[in-house]
Amino acid sequence: MADRILLKGSEAAVPATAGAATSFSEATVVRFANKATGTDHTLTVKTAVGGTVVGTFTIMRSTSEVLEKNPTDVVHVDSGTAVVGTKVGFTN
Repeated sequence: MADRILLKGSEAAVPATAGAATSFSEATVVRFANKATGTDHTLTVKTAVGGTVVGTFTIMRSTSEVLEKNPTDVVHVDSGTAVVGTKVGFTN
């Protein structure tokens, strides 16, 4: 992972329904943070709203992850508003 990240957008809650999934302004790199202290969440990546599932992963409570994806891929979580995402880039 890069030593630094370049902010390219504002933090926003990850939608909790597939129909509201977001690309985070067609981001290719998104930093996710799970602000919940007692709940892990499953994040789903799809090719588009209503599209094919690319994959899923669990974002553990009180952690963050950086995801590289296609610009048109969208994401949503299993429930709640504790998981937030920010469009970022890598810098040297």
